[in-house]
Amino acid sequence: MKVIFAPLVFLLRLCVQTVFLAVGQIMTRFVRSSLTMLGIIIGVFVVVASVGFLTGMKGYVLKEFETLGARKMWCWGYVPEDKRTTMSWTDAKVTLYEANLILERAPSISSLTPQCSRNWDIAYEGKVVRGVGVTGIWPEWHEIEDRQVIYGRPFSRIDIEEHRQVCLVNEDAVDEFKLDTDPTGSYILIQGRRFLIVGLVETKDVSMFQGGGDTTAEVFIPFETHKSMDPYSWTVFVLQLASPDVAQDAEAEVRFILRKHRQLKPEDNDTFEIHVLQNAIQQFNSMASAVTMGAGLVVGFSLLVGGIGIMNIMLASVSERTREIGLRKAVGAQPIVVLLQFLIEAVVLCVVGGGVGVLLGQGLVFAMRSSVSWMSEVSVPTLWVIVAFGSCAVVGVVSGMFPALKAAALNPINALRHE
Repeated sequence: MKVIFAPLVFLLRLCVQTVFLAVGQIMTRFVRSSLTMLGIIIGVFVVVASVGFLTGMKGYVLKEFETLGARKMWCWGYVPEDKRTTMSWTDAKVTLYEANLILERAPSISSLTPQCSRNWDIAYEGKVVRGVGVTGIWPEWHEIEDRQVIYGRPFSRIDIEEHRQVCLVNEDAVDEFKLDTDPTGSYILIQGRRFLIVGLVETKDVSMFQGGGDTTAEVFIPFETHKSMDPYSWTVFVLQLASPDVAQDAEAEVRFILRKHRQLKPEDNDTFEIHVLQNAIQQFNSMASAVTMGAGLVVGFSLLVGGIGIMNIMLASVSERTREIGLRKAVGAQPIVVLLQFLIEAVVLCVVGGGVGVLLGQGLVFAMRSSVSWMSEVSVPTLWVIVAFGSCAVVGVVSGMFPALKAAALNPINALRHE
């Protein structure tokens, strides 16, 4: 057993001694070594900071997408430019008949609510609040938007079919109108019409894709009731996919149904627009991957420049230490030992530079996370730290190989005569 492990123990001890020797050489020529490592430091710092920022940005944006709902799709009427002289925007609006067609004939759509909105004056016990957003919805809105009723009840199909003057309010509306904590049973006036509050709906933070900022008072009434008060309000369909995987199928189904119902010819442009959130998520992920690859190219070039600098300094080191190499060989050092010495020195230079770059990058990431609230997701994946150190070690081996071979090949007699 001793015979088997003896070479391994010798090699390990040699490597450890060589690492300490390499660190000593770096400290002895600190300024020169620091300048040599600068390319490595900058490259690793850029990639760590960039990946950390991109990770945080990606997490934040995907979190915002989640607040909208990854299974959501929107559809609304649109007049293409070639039809704006012959077709009005009223003719292009989506209709309830089309909503029912989609629900019947699009298997990839699980639910749908038409939606329209106006800013109207709200009055309660003599107090008038102007310009409050009043939105017309179907009962399916709660499931699609994931907003549940805290007190009272949601809308029912009877509310929709009978055009009842009932409404839901959110928590901000309770504060603004000075309503009771449980406002159900109270009456408010919307554009002079008396509405019974049947439920309090939870308030959700405003997504950055909806303008961001603070939440505001919201009032919801049955869609048909809203249309009876303002037939000209713009209608948008908010649809929920059966699953995120059927986004393309759902878009194709809705497009086919609407084109067929509107009797559009193959050469005609769509008189509606469709926006699928899942497509936006995929596009964002593709863009984030492309930017990450760009950061990888940056660090690759930086490591290449740093590797050339390290090769240059190692060649200079071989020239300066020719007599030392000759002396070591004269007392019995094998060429492989000399080769390992200079190779490990190059690797240590690169790894130390990489370590400094990682620390600087992590410091910047921590500063971003502490100073900017929406960057709370900023972090550097462990895999990228491992990749950074691994790349530095590879650059050290590649850049140090030629100087190490040159040192190992020196003739000890000629080396001792070197001035």
